[in-house]
Amino acid sequence: MFRRRRDDQGDPARRAAQYQVDREIAAEAADPEAEAADGGTDADRAGAQPRRRMDDRALWVDTVVDQAIRRGEFDDLPLQGKPIPGLRGTHDPDWWLKNLVEREQITGVLPAAQLRRDDAELDETLDREPEEERVRATVEEFNARVVDARRQLLGGPPVVTPTRDVEREVQRWRERRRARGIF
Repeated sequence: MFRRRRDDQGDPARRAAQYQVDREIAAEAADPEAEAADGGTDADRAGAQPRRRMDDRALWVDTVVDQAIRRGEFDDLPLQGKPIPGLRGTHDPDWWLKNLVEREQITGVLPAAQLRRDDAELDETLDREPEEERVRATVEEFNARVVDARRQLLGGPPVVTPTRDVEREVQRWRERRRARGIF
């Protein structure tokens, strides 16, 4: 019948396609009256429309969905009539990571990353403190966390956040308060 090349044997897609072709050839060979019933030979059928398999498949899918709708299988969906959460109109390449953090309620962050963020927000944190003693305590607590993170061998990125000079931070806190008119 059809002689296959040796390298075609390893490709499953080629084997499946060849299997279909072999079945169609065998079906045509088994039914010699099919040619007469079709109204001609292969040459006559060459100008005819090809089979519309995707249209048939789409029709089948539509039929199955319509039947499911009639049975009421889509009546109690959790977000029925509501906007889909997470669609904000802009593309965020880290959407899956943010959804994972929210869904799994992940709160732990590597110490180096947390300290960098705390370092960037330290002035704002100190500005909310009403008393000099609390400013000193906050800076000392921050420095202790930096030193502790440098000592731990948990892996991850190195801790490059510098410690802060307590007296200098208190002086900067006073200057910011005077600039805002708070004495």
